[in-house]
Amino acid sequence: MRVLFIGGTGTISSACADLAVRRGIDLTVLNRGSGRRPLPEGVKTLTADGRDPAAVRDAVGDETFDVVVDFVAFTPEHVTADVEQFRGCTGQFVFISSASAYAKPVERLPITESTPLRNPFWRYSRDKIACEDLLVRERRENGFPAVIVRPSHTYDRTMVPLDDGWTAIDRMRRGEPVVVHGDGTSTWVLTHHTDFARGFVPLLGEPAVTGEAVHITSDEVLTWDGIARRLASAAGVSDPRIVHVPSDVIAREAPDRGPGLLGDKAHSVVFDNTTLKRFVPGFAATTSFAQGAREIVAHYDAHPDLQVVDPDVDARQDRLVERFG
Repeated sequence: MRVLFIGGTGTISSACADLAVRRGIDLTVLNRGSGRRPLPEGVKTLTADGRDPAAVRDAVGDETFDVVVDFVAFTPEHVTADVEQFRGCTGQFVFISSASAYAKPVERLPITESTPLRNPFWRYSRDKIACEDLLVRERRENGFPAVIVRPSHTYDRTMVPLDDGWTAIDRMRRGEPVVVHGDGTSTWVLTHHTDFARGFVPLLGEPAVTGEAVHITSDEVLTWDGIARRLASAAGVSDPRIVHVPSDVIAREAPDRGPGLLGDKAHSVVFDNTTLKRFVPGFAATTSFAQGAREIVAHYDAHPDLQVVDPDVDARQDRLVERFG
């Protein structure tokens, strides 16, 4: 099976590329050639900016693929260019959307693929919804072989899944309080990128999945306090000092965090993976976040240059702790 990944070196796509090659897929990756992670041996590469339609046309030429996956399409303009480029050139086109597109707060848990899509807080999510709408219309009107995949919060060892990143870990190690939004009891789902890949790669080229939307997440449900405590434990801190701050206050103090917090992370989520397991029988996410947290801290400890403490974030945490601690 010939597969083209647009992207291929990101958090999600790197794990998918690695597993695809190990499972014998003839994989080509198109990107700008300056990826964050190395590609596995045996991958063919095309060098082009995936957001430049003319450059993509020149790089792809008259090649055809059984499956095309775009990991880096974020706006309807991106998807429109994909449809024009790959119409008639692929048997399946996979768009990587986002579970943040599900309406928040969620009226009913668990979340299924039929949960309404709506996010008035976050432009990123609204753009993903618009991309999905475009592909559904192309599928309905023109038979374009689209598949929509919705990851939730997917991470690898390079990512601290707290919005304040390594600064929060550093504060824990210094014995300083760390801020957690809300009352810390809202639920969240973190998916290790290798687990995502185990659900994703078997979908490629599967005829029954064409025309469907599928989310891929772990079945492990955590509270945000639980996430912070697992990171603390991995960092050698047995009793972290957690201060709870209302989400809207954090959003005002940190406008860059506001849309993702109010439009996604502040709300409890639990996902029903029945659809995925129908297409991939036996799928199970096997990396607990306790294990993932240890991987993250070990990676940062092995690379001290990554242990960047943001003084603005540190000062903001101090201000919030003073008000709510």
